[in-house]
Amino acid sequence: MDKPTPKPTKESSYYWEGCFEHELRYQYCENCDRAQFPPATRCGNCHTSKIEWRKSELRGTLHSFSLVHRASTKAFVADVPYYVGLIDMNEGFRIMTNIQPTGDREIKTGAPVQIIFEKRGSATVLPQAKIATKTED
Repeated sequence: MDKPTPKPTKESSYYWEGCFEHELRYQYCENCDRAQFPPATRCGNCHTSKIEWRKSELRGTLHSFSLVHRASTKAFVADVPYYVGLIDMNEGFRIMTNIQPTGDREIKTGAPVQIIFEKRGSATVLPQAKIATKTED
């Protein structure tokens, strides 16, 4: 069974195009100087439409995580157990994504994270996280 793929909307299509190019794109409000994610047509804080797209440096910190023992659908049965985490990106927004195992690096709150990308199907690339060292490029 194939894993599900996202269905881009008018608001999210530029984000998904970025993922395909291994870029994590987010929105930034010019009016209240805040990063925002997920994509929307207006700022979630001040409601202005003066938002621009920016590219993330792909670095963040693991805010929280969970080890999933039961797959949400049959498509993920072969993957269990797997980690899902909330990542506080350096630019000031938070994303939720899978955490890929990385050798002996411990998955723990506060760990530095790098965003990587996983190809899924022929037209989709999904952001994933891996625990990084402070100096890793």
